[in-house]
Amino acid sequence: MVSFMKINLLQKGEKMNLTVLVDNNVYIDHYYLGEPALSFYLEDGDEKILFDTGYSDVFIKNADLLAIDLSQVTKLALSHGHNDHTGGLKLISSIFTKEKPQIIAHPLTFFPKKEEELVIGSAVTKEELKENYELVLTKDPVKLSPNITFLGEIPELVDFEPRKQVGETKLSDHFTPDYVLDDSALVYEGHDGLYIITGCSHSGISNICEYAKQVTGIQTIKSIIGGFHLFEEDQQLDKTIDYFEKNQITTLYPCHCVSFQAKAKLHYHIPIEEVGVGLQLEWH
Repeated sequence: MVSFMKINLLQKGEKMNLTVLVDNNVYIDHYYLGEPALSFYLEDGDEKILFDTGYSDVFIKNADLLAIDLSQVTKLALSHGHNDHTGGLKLISSIFTKEKPQIIAHPLTFFPKKEEELVIGSAVTKEELKENYELVLTKDPVKLSPNITFLGEIPELVDFEPRKQVGETKLSDHFTPDYVLDDSALVYEGHDGLYIITGCSHSGISNICEYAKQVTGIQTIKSIIGGFHLFEEDQQLDKTIDYFEKNQITTLYPCHCVSFQAKAKLHYHIPIEEVGVGLQLEWH
């Protein structure tokens, strides 16, 4: 059986398990598949949650290698509608042959999306999904498990993370600029604070953190894993680092859509952890 990397953050009480099924990065001597996409598998109590499905069938192949039975998934949550997070949806009928998970996403997730002539949206429509699944499309926060919340639409709460256009979306008859309002995230309420789980953070990683604090009423953020959507050494990166430091967020797992330059600057101020396929975390 292929081995995996495991990190225990705390050692008491109940725990939530998170496994990285898909990421751009794979570890040396850990023989999984990588792709420029993201998918996490979470277990909290009786709930088994798939967060994003990557771009292809890689999430299924890696789950098999990690001895994770995806057919037992009870909830499937989507961070947003881009195809590097929803591509695997076209393959889920091969997994969920009996029990069907509830699918949770923002209402704008399944509208067509393009970048110039390149299609970047979901290959599966909401109408197709509704034929076989309970589809929950919500802008409001929704509990996925006793301790995990899908945040819904993220408001702008800091002044250095304005919405940025990523291609176009077709909400009616014509394509219009897409500011990725469907971008969302998850928050886990641990014994000692909040743990943030993001897909791409098009809505801004600091906005996500601030909204998670509003939704839960908990002000302490212990850790973040996921795409931060940071690429340039610019003012936004500097202010994001300031935000992390002011909020005493000391454990960071940036992956997927974070450049080497951004990771390097983050690491200079707050030591970051390397993320790769097969990483497992236990959060209490």
